[in-house]
Amino acid sequence: MSVWSNWAGIESARPSRVEEPADTAAIVAAVERARSERTTLKMVGTGHSFTAISAPEHTMLRPTRQSGILAVDRDAMTVTALAGTQLKELNRQLEALGLSLHNMGDIADQTLAGATSTGTHGTGGVAASLSAQICGLTLVTGTGEVVTATETENPGILELARVGLGALGVLTTLTFRVEPLFVLEATETPMGWDEALDGFDQRIAEHHHVDMYWFPHTDRMLTKTNDRLDVDPSETSPLSRLRFWWDDEFLSNHLFGALNQVTNRVPAIIPRFNQVSSRLLSARTYSDVAHRVFISPRGVVFREMEYAVPREAGLDALRECRAAIDASDLRITFPVEIRVTPADDIPLSTSYGRDSLYLAFHTHRDVDHLAYFALLEPILRAHEGRPHWGKVHTRTAADLAPAYPRFADFLALRDRLDPDRVFANAYLRRVLGD
Repeated sequence: MSVWSNWAGIESARPSRVEEPADTAAIVAAVERARSERTTLKMVGTGHSFTAISAPEHTMLRPTRQSGILAVDRDAMTVTALAGTQLKELNRQLEALGLSLHNMGDIADQTLAGATSTGTHGTGGVAASLSAQICGLTLVTGTGEVVTATETENPGILELARVGLGALGVLTTLTFRVEPLFVLEATETPMGWDEALDGFDQRIAEHHHVDMYWFPHTDRMLTKTNDRLDVDPSETSPLSRLRFWWDDEFLSNHLFGALNQVTNRVPAIIPRFNQVSSRLLSARTYSDVAHRVFISPRGVVFREMEYAVPREAGLDALRECRAAIDASDLRITFPVEIRVTPADDIPLSTSYGRDSLYLAFHTHRDVDHLAYFALLEPILRAHEGRPHWGKVHTRTAADLAPAYPRFADFLALRDRLDPDRVFANAYLRRVLGD
């Protein structure tokens, strides 16, 4: 019997049946069979969600034969790809076409379906999430119907299904708005806590993309700004291969991972470890095509909780979280990530209707994350925080519904597209109800 588990090793499942459908017809057949058997079905991705949102209970579909770009419309500046395509493969193919997405997060191993269904996002820009760049999709509903949704055909489905949690159907294709391939200049600057926070609003106003990292048990921050350059993609100044290997592969992954194995056994040394490691960071500036700046290698497996709070409450929430960590006996090696996004119009997006600040908290995979996340989640909830759908949280349908003005609209569409709950699992029952 196959075993499914997510990347972080938090969630696992033993599906009764595993299939790798070659086309939409095979997906339809699998859905119709599950419906007639009164069982459930899940199309899994690469497992980069930290929750059990894609955990299969009975039938597991793998997207291994569902990859690649299907169509390019240069007049409309859109690209349609199979939903099982990994983001890194889409980026590679787009670059070859001289095209790019507007924005993305820093992990490229996710499938397009998985990343968009959970609201995966970057920071800054006009559209921060992958979902906000979707202008069309097709999916197989819980009744086996193949539905196309665009801004003119089934627009109500498109509106809600851009962040669909896997609850509305199996996504088969996604159409994204794209742009001509562009160059970003990245500037990374170590600075103190007060300097980083005092200049935060000005930094956001002056740069296209900004994020920050605070090292717990220290006053140290790393700020990152990415700005568009009006240059040809052939005229970039990327990191040298040696500098990239040293900074991003060796220090940030190999050495950091090895040192975490030590600190996991001797937590008392973590504050000193963070003081030293944060002061080893040096400023650097480089430029490259957008996706190579947005994406970072992640060789150290971790566990993560992330919340979106209203932009105006964000720094207060961060300060309260720091105070709680400082007052506790917890010892945290991973930096806290701070990002911002513009408001969007996707009903179950964590940025729906409001500019947002995201706070992401991580632990090494071998460290119990429960106490750390439990300490901070009430603070984030008190600031009207919305949890990232693909990251650890304890929320339920009862307390999520008030956080999303159109929660009932999503549930109504779910009733329509999946009346027999073919796509349900324990996670969806918790966050959406039965």
